[in-house]
Amino acid sequence: MLQLNFQHKIATEQPVNDIDDIVAQLKQKRDELRVQMHLATRELQDKWHELEEQAEDFVAQARVDETRGGISDALRKLGDELKDGYDRLLQAMKNIQD
Repeated sequence: MLQLNFQHKIATEQPVNDIDDIVAQLKQKRDELRVQMHLATRELQDKWHELEEQAEDFVAQARVDETRGGISDALRKLGDELKDGYDRLLQAMKNIQD
């Protein structure tokens, strides 16, 4: 069974400070995966759907926080974890295709 560690931080990515940058990066990773999901195993598809729900909630909450004067550190961390999750799915998809 494929195990994905969604708590591991990828050190090569620069920290993102602006909510628009976080949302743009999430959108890019989501778009990359959306194209490839038909090739994924059921386990990866399930993880994809879970991340999609979390990403939609994150974007909605981030927009609310932004109107209040800034995104919270906890929400920023969640955005980073979502990006990491999408990165792991992308890597898992590449491993399947190789």
